[in-house]
Amino acid sequence: MLDNNLRVERAIKCISQAQLASAIGVSRQTIFAIENNKFVPSTELALRLSAYFGKPVNELFWLVEQMP
Repeated sequence: MLDNNLRVERAIKCISQAQLASAIGVSRQTIFAIENNKFVPSTELALRLSAYFGKPVNELFWLVEQMP
């Protein structure tokens, strides 16, 4: 499972899901799904988010160990 802190980064920049989506070329629903761990972004999308926030990908996304 992949977790993220996009919601926190958006709050720091004071932008909405719609504003972020528009800036990186996806739908607001995609941002919602990523933030709620319903969708794992492609490498390209993760890199676009990384560039937008000026943070390394591993500061935005990380693996969460699942219990067996």
